[in-house]
Amino acid sequence: MVKKRRSYETGHRPKFLAVVDDSEECAKAIRFAARRCARVGAAMVLLGVAQTPEHENWLGVGKVMQAEAEAEAEKRLDEAAAAVRALAGLEPEKVVRTGDKADELVKLIEEDEDISLLVLAAGTGREGPGPLVSALTGKSSASFPIPVAIVPGHLEDEEIDALA
Repeated sequence: MVKKRRSYETGHRPKFLAVVDDSEECAKAIRFAARRCARVGAAMVLLGVAQTPEHENWLGVGKVMQAEAEAEAEKRLDEAAAAVRALAGLEPEKVVRTGDKADELVKLIEEDEDISLLVLAAGTGREGPGPLVSALTGKSSASFPIPVAIVPGHLEDEEIDALA
């Protein structure tokens, strides 16, 4: 991205973006983002990505699977939005996309120039911090269009509140 983001201009309200998924650590990122938004007066965006079915569209099975994935993503967004309201008294913007999580994340950031911070949670399991965190902290981190805050999944709620 070559153009300057609108979120850095005077008078624009920045938005913090959190990716909502089914990981245990997701709640940590949402908590941090909600508390930080409340503290600095930012808005919050929650992104849920429904994965594209890998099966062939035989007799409409692909469409049914896609609809189920989108409904599940919407359900997770509703739960996350309720948590944001309870934590910070904010009404987050909810966005559902379909496709590859990393691709849809970058597209949303390119489309919404008010997004100024991406908040992700790092997994604590043996498999590493998670594929999205790994992808963004690797080679692409130097060219990512906005700062990325990574919240360690092992932090307690009190620690997150103090950091936010």
